[in-house]
Order: sequence, then structure tokens, then C-alpha cells
Amino acid sequence: MGKTIKNVIFILLLLTLSISTALLVYLHFFASDDRNLSGEWTAGLDITERAFVTACSWLQDIEGVSVSLEDVESYMQGLTIQVDMNLVQTGRSGGTFRCNVVPESYDACRQAAYEAFAAVFQELLAERLHMAGYAGSMDRDAVEALVTETFGMSTVSYLMSCGPELLPSLEELQAGYDGSGTYEAAEGVLIRQFENGGGAVTKAEYYIRKDDRLILTEEAGSAPSDFSSDYYPMVYSLNGSENR
Repeated sequence: MGKTIKNVIFILLLLTLSISTALLVYLHFFASDDRNLSGEWTAGLDITERAFVTACSWLQDIEGVSVSLEDVESYMQGLTIQVDMNLVQTGRSGGTFRCNVVPESYDACRQAAYEAFAAVFQELLAERLHMAGYAGSMDRDAVEALVTETFGMSTVSYLMSCGPELLPSLEELQAGYDGSGTYEAAEGVLIRQFENGGGAVTKAEYYIRKDDRLILTEEAGSAPSDFSSDYYPMVYSLNGSENR
């Protein structure tokens, strides 16, 4: 009887050890994969909605014409600014990072936003001139010539100078996204400690690692005032990925 009990205990211990070993192997080779975030990641910060809502609000203040969000949105599509993030894993679930908004991408996005804005503005201006009894040509080149003659600059330049700010400033975005420091990835939360300018700011975001995609869905807990949560989710792709 005693020998049987000892054999049962031995078997149970063996099974427990086997299960523990299997679990450790799984955690080491599989479960930790979603925390291995090393790589050069690139995301497109989508500011389309902000741009067309701002443009629509400004245009609606012009008397004599009507415009809807749908009208403006149809001209403004896919306005994104490139954000690069480099993560280097130095421990089991953490390492160092560097993140920055690409200035050239910001300039290109701003130009595209105002060119789309100019197209809407010209269409509404032509409508307003028609309502006022103007008998001249209403095609785009003619309207552009009228704007240039009236304001001494192109429609795009006029709107950039006298119209609303369609995009947050580059400095504002850099304050929210640029920086370097250390990170930890645990339980679906990416915690980055920004160490710039002698100070440290912590930013915690929920994340999902799926193949060559890193999705930051929202800030976890109370977001620091230095950061904006208006642009989530952020979908990063590994540079060189075939799925980009």
C-alpha cells in the first residue's frame, strides 16, 4: 500500500514538473513573442477628420453659401503624417526607444490639405459669384485668376495665410510624439519613459502585436497633459514588411 502511494506521489510530481517545464518553454518561446517589439516601426498619423471639420467650420462662416461636412470630406481624404519609432529590446520585456514625427511628411501633408481646401473654396466661390450675377467664366483656372488678382496670391497661399490652421502645428505633434528613453511591455500595455530635456514623462498605451503590425489603441489610465489621444489607434508597420 505504501509503495503504491509513493508511486502515485512520484507520478504526480513528475506530471507537475513536466507541466511546469512545458509552461516555461511556452512562455519563453511563444508567450514572450508579443513583448518582443524590436524593430523600426512606421505609422501614419491620420489628421483627416480634424482637417475637414476645421475647414468646414471656417467655410460655413462665409455668408451666401452652404457647405456640409460631407462636401468637404469628399475632397479631403487620407491626410496622414509619418511617425517613426525604433524599439530595441535589451531585456525580457523592455528596452530603449526613439520616436519622431517626420518633418518632410508633415510639410507634404499640410500642402495636400490646403490644396484640397483650395478646391472646395474655389467651388464655393464660383457658386457665390454666380448667385451675385457674375457672368464671366466659372472654371477653376478662371476662379484661380480672380483670387490671384484680388488677393495678390494663389488660393492655396491665401488660405494658408488667412484661413484656419487645418493641422496641429509640427511643434505640437513633436511635443506629443518625439522623444527617446526606455520602455516596458507587459500585459498588453506599452509603457514608455520619455527622458528628454532633463525631465521624464511616462506614456502608457494599450498595444496589440500582430505579425508585422503594432497597434496602439489608446492611452492607459490618465493621459499626461503633454500628449493627445485624438489620433488613436496608431497602426505601426515594420519597415521592410511585405504587408506594409
